[in-house]
Amino acid sequence: MSATASRPGRSEGATARGAERFARPLLLAFLLAAAVDLAGLLAGLDTVHLVAKPLLMPLLAGYAAVRGGPRLLVVALLFGWGGDVFLLADNDLAFLLGMGSFALGHVCYLTLFGRDRDRGRDGGRARASLVTAIGYVLVLAVFLVLIWSDLPAELRVPVAGYSVLLTAMAWRAGVLGRYAAAGGALFLLSDALIATGIAEWPRLPAPDFWVMLTYIAAQLLLALGALGAGARARAASPALTP
Repeated sequence: MSATASRPGRSEGATARGAERFARPLLLAFLLAAAVDLAGLLAGLDTVHLVAKPLLMPLLAGYAAVRGGPRLLVVALLFGWGGDVFLLADNDLAFLLGMGSFALGHVCYLTLFGRDRDRGRDGGRARASLVTAIGYVLVLAVFLVLIWSDLPAELRVPVAGYSVLLTAMAWRAGVLGRYAAAGGALFLLSDALIATGIAEWPRLPAPDFWVMLTYIAAQLLLALGALGAGARARAASPALTP
């Protein structure tokens, strides 16, 4: 390959390295915004939460983008941002719109997880995946049976449909490794805490703090799992030779 022909590849590599310079600042900004938001919730400072919460997912999406993460990951995080913004309003319409935005994010995650076709093909992994699926289905069924009568009638079907989609995402997240699997489980826990609040079940002290803590950790772990899987895939690909 001639020197002239190799220039585009070098240019692309330089551009990627330049973009990655912003990765650490974006991650630190995300962690700082998360700490400020959580501290504001503990202190009961609603204004801090209103300012910090909408910053979280754009910063994490920016971090994923400059790290070369898949577009579906970035889009999923941005749909999460939409859900975050809608849920800042305390009314049923905003709740439904927020849930819809999160649902679209879960569809993106499920599509992303479905692209990893090589994992889970051997018998051991397939059996483990089946056991995990059964566990998630049982948890979902029990939870819906227990909470159904306590949910507002107009929210029962939307919450049930969303819960099925979220549970599927949490289960499939495991194809990208332990980080993503933990992220999926924490996302399920975070939304379960929201649902128990809607049903007016007894809640932990500072319930919004626990909802946001589990949610922030979930999205971060899902992002790290997807980025790690992408890095492993690139490392396993045969290098292009001139």
